[in-house]
Amino acid sequence: MITKTATAHWTGGLKDGKGQISTQSGALKDQPYGFNTRYEDKPGTNPEELIGAAHAGCFSMALSMILGTYDAEADDIDTKATVGLEDADGGFAITKIHLDLTAKVPGISENDFLEAANTAKENCPVSKVLVAAEITLDAKLVG
Repeated sequence: MITKTATAHWTGGLKDGKGQISTQSGALKDQPYGFNTRYEDKPGTNPEELIGAAHAGCFSMALSMILGTYDAEADDIDTKATVGLEDADGGFAITKIHLDLTAKVPGISENDFLEAANTAKENCPVSKVLVAAEITLDAKLVG
């Protein structure tokens, strides 16, 4: 089993409080987050964009692996994850994640590409943990 850690520190109330997020690797170190970075587009991060980054990264890696089963290798895979947070059942929930994929994969058919992309969407580890959200995909093969 591989384990990775991340930490969050918070002080204060919801709207006036402040937090910092750090990751084991040091890629994020005391990155600020708070109500204003989540709801008011102030500088800093928020849980939704971190989930989006994790999902886009995991999906892209999974797609790369799956393309290998088609004897294909991507020149480029670019994935954008849009994470939807909404008021649901008296509280907030992440209900939707949309993946926008653009990839350059020489020698693969459109059909095989779409099949590989959908397989990655269903089977990457982050998709599996986010199964409660509706995950959709638009995939475009270029070049």
